[in-house]
Amino acid sequence: MIDGPYFVLTVLGVLGTGLVAGVFCGFSTFVMRGLATLPPAQGVAAMNAINVAAVTPPFMVMFLGSAVLCAVIAVVTFVLWPEEGTVELLVGSALYLFGSFGLTMVANVPRNDALLKLEPGSSEAAAYWPAYVREWTMWNHVRTAASAGAALAYVLALT
Repeated sequence: MIDGPYFVLTVLGVLGTGLVAGVFCGFSTFVMRGLATLPPAQGVAAMNAINVAAVTPPFMVMFLGSAVLCAVIAVVTFVLWPEEGTVELLVGSALYLFGSFGLTMVANVPRNDALLKLEPGSSEAAAYWPAYVREWTMWNHVRTAASAGAALAYVLALT
């Protein structure tokens, strides 16, 4: 069984990736659905406000801190190569680093940046809004599953 500081790192990995999975799940299951029901101008304005508000210390510490923690867990796992949990620890780290953090950078953030450049009441915003909601939510489902999978993999490493 994993013990000592390695145990603490793994438990923190479970908590961080699990919390991020919960945030993403909330967006996938009800926030985006609610925003999609709004007229485009209101939906765009609301999502832009959410995207600006998200880049605050509490969320960024959780989101970026989990990425750093997953990277540390991966490096420590490669260096120590424990007898138990190695595969689970590496899978958990990869899921979060690529499927959650990486995907955020290449799929969700560029869409957020494009939306932020649009005037909420413009015809461009109205035309972009349905595709934005569909695509952003699809990638968010993947981020949710990857973050939850990372938490599960870390839990399995502890057992």
